[in-house]
Amino acid sequence: MTQFIFLIIKAAIVFFFCVGLAAMLIWGERKYAGWMQSRLGPNYAGPMGVLQTFGDLAKLLRKEDVIPDTVDKPVFRAAPYLLWVPAALTMAVIPFGGMDAKIFGWRTDLVIANFDAGIVLFLAMGSLAVYGVVFAGWSSNSRWALIGALRSGAQMISYELSMGLSLVGVMILAGSMNLVQIVDYQSGAFWHWNFIPQLVGFVIFFIASIAELNRTPFDLPEAEQELVAGYMNEYTGMRWGIFMFSEYVNMIVMSAIMATLFFGGWRAPFESWNVIPGFLWLIAKMMGFIILYMWVRWSVPRYRYNQLMSLGWKILFPLALANLAVTALVVTVK
Repeated sequence: MTQFIFLIIKAAIVFFFCVGLAAMLIWGERKYAGWMQSRLGPNYAGPMGVLQTFGDLAKLLRKEDVIPDTVDKPVFRAAPYLLWVPAALTMAVIPFGGMDAKIFGWRTDLVIANFDAGIVLFLAMGSLAVYGVVFAGWSSNSRWALIGALRSGAQMISYELSMGLSLVGVMILAGSMNLVQIVDYQSGAFWHWNFIPQLVGFVIFFIASIAELNRTPFDLPEAEQELVAGYMNEYTGMRWGIFMFSEYVNMIVMSAIMATLFFGGWRAPFESWNVIPGFLWLIAKMMGFIILYMWVRWSVPRYRYNQLMSLGWKILFPLALANLAVTALVVTVK
């Protein structure tokens, strides 16, 4: 009974952590973009504009939820939730600290689900999330929304393959698909982390994750100068807001996955630094990747669609296969 209560508490903490961090990231990216472009960004609602996100949320909640007569209404209503719920579920397999930790005199694992196939769950949830975009575009009965949905599907096919293959090298090294065991494999100082032997895999994963997130320079499904707003074209009010919110939740999840698989997860760069709680190290690494995502978005111009496909199939996919082959050869020889 005690472990079940801890499970509920851990799930609630992770959920509100993701929601709260996503809300702050929306404000943070607007300030970051302002800094990159030599302007102020939000600065009216609260100190330094920190309440701007909550003002936007209140505005979206008050807006009328317009549903066109020609759309497939059940699918149209469900699509936004299919985008962020799988991402939120992935956080269940992210370890935020050691196993059998002692909290207020009770023993518990600092992970919601110690799942043996955690990497498979992550890839499966990522594949499910794209259905939210595809369903939104298809159900909208709009040519622009449909084109955006088809682009998203094509991106998923080309980049999911490279992303999955880039993670096989990590699985071979650790001998496991369990994220807890992969973090344990990286125990010790930072030179034991997977990003060193799997540098190519990490770079492939990072580039593929940008395409998975539909962020610039790979935001072709919602390219405003071509498709108005792409798959979100017919959405208004809070349903549109859920799509925008989902982008930041997915960015948090991708950052947590990269930190866990390639950068030691909750472990400190040096053993002597483990006096700092592990979850703080994990959050710090996540914030580093989130800032990197923002830097790429506001620095790199959008790719053309043919360039996007060429990068995925002609560069990343062969590189991922080569990285897998070399990793398997090295492990076999050892």
